[in-house]
Amino acid sequence: MPQISHAIRFLLNDEDVALTDVAPDATLLDYLRLTRRLRGSKEGCAEGDCGACTVLVGRVMDDEIIYDSVTACIRFVGSLHGTHVVTVEHLAAKDGTLHPVQQALVDHHGSQCGFCTPGFVMSLYGLWMRDPNPTQPAIEKALQGNLCRCTGYAPIIRAAKAISSYGAPEADPLRAERIALKARIKALNDGSRVEIGDQIIVPASLDDFATLYAANPEATIVAGSTDVGLWVTKFMRPISPVIFIGHLQELKRIAENDSALRYYAGVSYSEALPTLTTYFPQLAALWDRIAGEQIRNMGTIGGNIANGSPIGDTPPPLIALGAKLHLRRGEHRREIRLEDYFLAYGKQDRQPGEFVESVTIPYLPAGEQFATYKISKRREEDISALCGAFRVFVNYAGVVGLARIAFGGMAATPKRAKAVEAALVGKPWTLETVDVAMAAFAEDFQPISDMRASAEYRLTVAQNLLRRFFLETTGHGARLTRAVA
Repeated sequence: MPQISHAIRFLLNDEDVALTDVAPDATLLDYLRLTRRLRGSKEGCAEGDCGACTVLVGRVMDDEIIYDSVTACIRFVGSLHGTHVVTVEHLAAKDGTLHPVQQALVDHHGSQCGFCTPGFVMSLYGLWMRDPNPTQPAIEKALQGNLCRCTGYAPIIRAAKAISSYGAPEADPLRAERIALKARIKALNDGSRVEIGDQIIVPASLDDFATLYAANPEATIVAGSTDVGLWVTKFMRPISPVIFIGHLQELKRIAENDSALRYYAGVSYSEALPTLTTYFPQLAALWDRIAGEQIRNMGTIGGNIANGSPIGDTPPPLIALGAKLHLRRGEHRREIRLEDYFLAYGKQDRQPGEFVESVTIPYLPAGEQFATYKISKRREEDISALCGAFRVFVNYAGVVGLARIAFGGMAATPKRAKAVEAALVGKPWTLETVDVAMAAFAEDFQPISDMRASAEYRLTVAQNLLRRFFLETTGHGARLTRAVA
């Protein structure tokens, strides 16, 4: 039994905070604006899309402080234990001298109405600390999750390129204070379990979490809060009691061996990117289109799988790659194929008190072709209308020896197109074969019409994506390793 604490402890700018009375659905944005009167962070969308509430949250990883840009509107206060929260108010010097990021935006006219500006400042500050001389693509990627209706973005990008001419990251107070800050953050993470009444639990370890969840299967698990945050801000759903697990280092592990890559459930999209693109470069462009950078910093692979959404972006490619899911309840563990986890809409093969611990993705064998395509109304920061993943092996005789095709957005769950696969296997990999197989999509899927796309559109696009995949694999397109529409 770990030691029990009854306070959520974190650093806010340069102040130690200890909260003993916290609601499970209290958001960081409301705490900053209503309780602390730090009103630089704005509420624009309350769903993590606009970036007006962006702050940095730092945590110690491998003995270094890592600062991530996050959206405060869907980040819960209970998830902040053992972190350092930095808001826009902390950037300017005490005598009022603007920070280089702020001064660059002023001088390059990067602000008009100003509502979104603090969020841009914090996103650019996070980028500048990592890379003081970023390229324009890097700047655009860092700002994917920040929306502005006034400037047209060009002056903001010019300001981003000019920041280092106003000062070097080495002189930034946050970096200068890093050794002291690291010691303060480590002191907060003392191995205790945090309990706030019977509403909030912050487990001391992965084993502690497994024990707690087995005993409290009705509890809401919150890792990145990119889904649960919207349950609160948009649907007003009660989530108590909550078990916060985003801090668990054991769930941040990435394991590589000779045959597969294994992500534990707490690995965020951003944390997964370097290894993912090393072994599966075909997924690089898809990954960059999962929401904006703040959401990629918060959202986890395990959470995207566990919630069973039919339009999640990660299940289709992982199913096509033959991924296996590792589930745990208490001390009991079991392994299933990822495709078998999704049973029906809102129903997964997960028992009460059981959670997703990790997912293993086999490497793509030599000679196989693989691609994933995301279709959405907006290119950036949008939910998929459909997402299709294609994998084939064509033997020396030009005959399809293996086909695995999986889609999201086409059924009540992420699902394989088994009739299409059967129409391809054993046939020559030709356009004629593909054209015949396209008709089999109607056997596999009966998509619905909704605000994102009509059923007819979804079926037509799925068929055309198979044709596109064929053309790219046969040299008629150059985007196979970047295969995202």
